[in-house]
Amino acid sequence: MPTLRALAFALLALIGLTGPVGAKDELVIGITQFPSTLHPSIDSMMAKSYVLGMARRPFTAHDAQWRLVCMLCVELPTLENGLAKIEGKGIALTYAIQPKATWGDGTPVTSKDVVFAWKVGREPTTGLANQELYTRITSIDVLDERTFTLHVDRLTFDYNAIHDLDVLPAHLEAEAFARPAEYNTRTTYQTNPTHPGLWFGPYRVAEVSRGSHIVLEPNPTWWGAKPAFRRIVVKAIENTQAMEANLLSGSIDMIAGELGLSVEQALAFEKRNGARFAVTYKPALFYEHIDMNLSNPALADRRVRQALLLGLDRETMTRQLFEGRQPVAHGMLSPLDSMHAEVTRWPHDPTRAAALLDEAGWKGAPRRNAKGEPLALELVTTAGNRTRELVEQVLQSQWRKLGVDIRIRNEPARVLFGETLPRRRLSGMALYAWISSPENVPRSTLHSSMIPAESNGWSGQNTGGYVNPEADRLIDAIEIELDEAKRRVLWRALQEIYATDLPALPLFWRAEAHVLPLWLKGVTPTGHLGPTTLWVETWRPEG
Repeated sequence: MPTLRALAFALLALIGLTGPVGAKDELVIGITQFPSTLHPSIDSMMAKSYVLGMARRPFTAHDAQWRLVCMLCVELPTLENGLAKIEGKGIALTYAIQPKATWGDGTPVTSKDVVFAWKVGREPTTGLANQELYTRITSIDVLDERTFTLHVDRLTFDYNAIHDLDVLPAHLEAEAFARPAEYNTRTTYQTNPTHPGLWFGPYRVAEVSRGSHIVLEPNPTWWGAKPAFRRIVVKAIENTQAMEANLLSGSIDMIAGELGLSVEQALAFEKRNGARFAVTYKPALFYEHIDMNLSNPALADRRVRQALLLGLDRETMTRQLFEGRQPVAHGMLSPLDSMHAEVTRWPHDPTRAAALLDEAGWKGAPRRNAKGEPLALELVTTAGNRTRELVEQVLQSQWRKLGVDIRIRNEPARVLFGETLPRRRLSGMALYAWISSPENVPRSTLHSSMIPAESNGWSGQNTGGYVNPEADRLIDAIEIELDEAKRRVLWRALQEIYATDLPALPLFWRAEAHVLPLWLKGVTPTGHLGPTTLWVETWRPEG
């Protein structure tokens, strides 16, 4: 007969496996990456966006229905309501900050913080990921403590969407910005990320264990609906198999759809454990692709890029791996996007691929150029992501049949997105995803002015170094075309250039697989750049 102590241990084990009885006041979330920084404007990582969605708010965002809404602002300025006024070729936009918005140390969020953020964003040596909006704002009029007018140098079709204007606490950051070239290492977000004064969302960052986890606790100065959890822990588990094990053991409560299991992993997981968890799939504007260093002599030749895509059987790969839930990507804009157009396609055609490589001077098996040098390319992705590592092996195998030598070398996400890509240290190719918002003009990723370099503080996300004057012209024209029909024509032309030139190799459109505990309610997937955490105050435990 088992002892009382043995029965107690058995009960504890059962509780650990099946979850707590009654409502929870702590939520533990698993994601596959750890942010390289928590500064809202330095580096571009979904892991950071996911965490910051709980601890701050953008001025504007697209909601789960893909509508543009105010978050930190009170009302969207429009030409109709008079808060937007045309000024020559530009526009003046007047915003009011939420009247109760307050940094976690009790300091109000004011127009002064907006002006300070603008000055930081315009400084070329700060190393911000995307400086475009800051440079377009020519001046800011402070109307009062909570109201300001932005003077923007051009009138764009999405003129009142200012997602990228990340307000910063001037009372904490001014000293760090005194030496702009050193700002990215001196910022309080780097030196003291748990300072309450950095945060003004429903939660604030209370603990940072680099590479491991981030703890968030309710922010007493939050102006909105009271959040339900006493504590939220975001754990970085880079290996997706380990992520599943942590979920089943009770070490985490949920897996974020934005950075969690791939669709095929989630499908397999649901078949085994669907009675214990709620698994939802959200088609998304997530574009899995292969970025290329276009300074690499082999990849600089468009014929080589086209041959590489022709050498891939993407239809079979996505069907076998994802059961048809993640369609092949033929261009840069998702079929879900209103501006999507049908463009040139590159079906699996090894014969045509071989002919293009021959034409480009890469002949034989394995492929060599006239100097006898092999066509050898390095491929890197986020280490520990089982699906990407599997896709890498498929790519390597299919390209080997063309005589192309692919050498796999993977890195932790914080290294790939924090150093390798933004500093243009990529020697060959990188497999990862771009995450977009509806009708998102790809200036930062495609325009030649957005190539990161030491001279511009490594700003911009055109890490491949793509240069095409016609693409630049179309991007410029799309942004300022207010007529939707005319804009659609421009979009089609840009998509065709992308599909023909192939500055990146499109693979497939991802779907988010959200794995949630049955007791958690209120999580609404968006399917775009805005993470679910932007509405974390609506998340509630049931029971």
